Amino acid sequence: MNASAFLDHLRKLPFYQDQIVHREYIPPREARHQELQKPLQPALQAVLEVLHLFPLYSHQVATLDAARSGKNVILSTPSASGKTLSYNLAVFDALLEEKGSRALYLFPTKALAQDQLRVLNELTAAAQLKVRKATFDGDTPWNERAEIRRSAQIVLSNPDMMHLGILPNHRSWTGFLSRLRYVVIDEAHVYRGVFGSHVANVVRRLRRICDRYGSTPQFICCSATIANPQEHAERLTGLPFEAITEDGAAFGGKDFIFWNPPLIDEARSVRRSSTTEATHLLTELMSAGIRSLAFARTRKLVELIYIYVRDHLAAKAPELAGRIKPYRAGYLAEARREIERELFEGKHLGVVATTALELGVDIGHLDATVLTGYPGSIASTWQQAGRSGRGRGEGSLSILIGSENPLDQYFMRHPEALFGKGFEHALIAPANPHILKPHLVCAAWESPLSQRDRRYFGDFEEVLEKDGLLRMRGRRWYPATTVASPAQEVNIRSTSSTNYALIDASTGELLETIESATAFFQIHPGAVYLHQGEAYLVTELDLKSHTAYAEPTDAAYYTQTKDITDLNIVKTTAEKTILQTRICLGEVEVTTQVLGFKKKRVYSEEVIGEEPLDLPPQSFATVAVWFDIPSRIQARIARQGLDLAGGLHAAEHASIAMLPLFALCDRNDIGGVSTPLHPDTGKAQIFIYDAHPGGVGIAEKGFELVAELWRETAKLIAECPCEEGCPSCVQSPKCGNNNQPLDKEAARVIFQKLLS
Repeated sequence: MNASAFLDHLRKLPFYQDQIVHREYIPPREARHQELQKPLQPALQAVLEVLHLFPLYSHQVATLDAARSGKNVILSTPSASGKTLSYNLAVFDALLEEKGSRALYLFPTKALAQDQLRVLNELTAAAQLKVRKATFDGDTPWNERAEIRRSAQIVLSNPDMMHLGILPNHRSWTGFLSRLRYVVIDEAHVYRGVFGSHVANVVRRLRRICDRYGSTPQFICCSATIANPQEHAERLTGLPFEAITEDGAAFGGKDFIFWNPPLIDEARSVRRSSTTEATHLLTELMSAGIRSLAFARTRKLVELIYIYVRDHLAAKAPELAGRIKPYRAGYLAEARREIERELFEGKHLGVVATTALELGVDIGHLDATVLTGYPGSIASTWQQAGRSGRGRGEGSLSILIGSENPLDQYFMRHPEALFGKGFEHALIAPANPHILKPHLVCAAWESPLSQRDRRYFGDFEEVLEKDGLLRMRGRRWYPATTVASPAQEVNIRSTSSTNYALIDASTGELLETIESATAFFQIHPGAVYLHQGEAYLVTELDLKSHTAYAEPTDAAYYTQTKDITDLNIVKTTAEKTILQTRICLGEVEVTTQVLGFKKKRVYSEEVIGEEPLDLPPQSFATVAVWFDIPSRIQARIARQGLDLAGGLHAAEHASIAMLPLFALCDRNDIGGVSTPLHPDTGKAQIFIYDAHPGGVGIAEKGFELVAELWRETAKLIAECPCEEGCPSCVQSPKCGNNNQPLDKEAARVIFQKLLS
């Protein structure tokens, strides 16, 4: 595509007000090839030449050489660099050399597994190889499962099915597991936080059962670019790894545009909505015949952008109004598969999606990607941008729209921080007791635990003390109850095993399921919930049955909750002093209560009403980092006539906004509390905590890098042009106190003095 011509077109449109603040041209790159230490099997060599996949890229050769030498290997390179071929060649090579060997592929989604099955079928058909392969997931028909267990040489599945279906029934998988040669973990960067910590324990359970049947499978992991690929793979599996990170693939070049919405109130630094900007851009891209994908951070925004673009096209180019689709998690599997198929076939010209399409599902060639707000990490930014320009070696366009989020505006002012900064660390905490304990029960149900299992789970006896979940008999641990598989009670994508069902009260149809941790914020009574472009008004929330009932509505508003959070220190586990300021890390208990909600008019976002809610508080134990505000700083704030409470609150918000710059996490993975006098310390305090029970390593990373966090947060506040604080620096969209009180100048003084 001709990016320059399209950008010139945008500059001539009425809505253009100098939004392009940076244009980064990433030049095309020639491929780098290498030769294998040992030639491929003739059949494999022939198919690569037929499919024009030979010679191999340097990173593909390095991966294959390392795998053939018996090493566990993680390949961490950008999108569309040919990672899939790397592990497929290693597996095919083993299947041809070791008759009867097996391979297990794990993908984070069913869609990816289905997509990769198609790729495998194309490879084996071209090579005329008779390799039996099948997906095995929740959608696999029951009458096909026994044959897959018995005869499939390659099984494509996901961690959920491994946890729920394969490991609890390992005896029926004896033939497959006893001959398991390779385990492939694709999109390994997705396995971070709570999900990644669960998956790490599922992998350890898999290794343990394989050992029981006499196999020690070799692991190949593939990941987007992250800062710690080797460390991440080793923590994910509990095994040593070699990391390959140099990308040898050809690249067609990309224009990467930073697009900052225009200011509509300079004093308050209020900008036009990023949703409005995304609507205009996607409408223009589709009108120009440019096949495009727009990403949005939340399900609600996906639905809103889809509705806006569809309506714009209906007025501007009616023939295109039916060629856009929304795509996100929460839709039923059948709906997602249909959208994927239609995208691949070229039926649609545009799609609006959450990160559900950030991964490598092949939806055909895309010319442009629009990122509605910074995705939350540099790794995700490049993953989303890399979805355009795949496969044809041609140039592509990516546009990052800056939202009012402080980190977005930081990048709008400092594009070099994205293009010149290293990637973030992927963080997991498999030893988190809230996560490890249920997996120990699952493991004991699969095969009684013994001292020998420390090599998989560490000193697990400490985790089991006084919990009553296991009982010891003959120096082995058994589940306290054997009624049913305990895996059914463990949701590996959440620290909670409970979901709420959202029912269409007019039809009785199940619309979606929502995690209990977010249910009170999304489906409380009076909430307006969007599903596939249609608005539903929640009329009832049944706490006992975990069911919400909603009816279709034409309400011209959406809803936003108000909440309050308290925090108590349970135990300090580490502390240090930096520039006369004490920083602590420790265990805390957080209690949050949703108090009410606001109704905000669609498009204008004007608040048109507020209503109270009567919902029970929710408490959980987690890990936090906190630091004192020394008396010298408090005295300075008092002398200047500033508001200490407002300064602490503003500093807390800005710190939370900037922490994702250092840890591979989302702003929603973090919470905070600030107070001029905390009852547990008797001091002015700022807390930043993991918003997941038990913590997943984010607070620890904040503790480790607190000085760098202070510096970047100070820069954010100092550079924001607003007068009294705005969403681009110290206001937070999550704030349960309606961003009151806030004192931007006091926050600036706090960080200036902390660093001096």
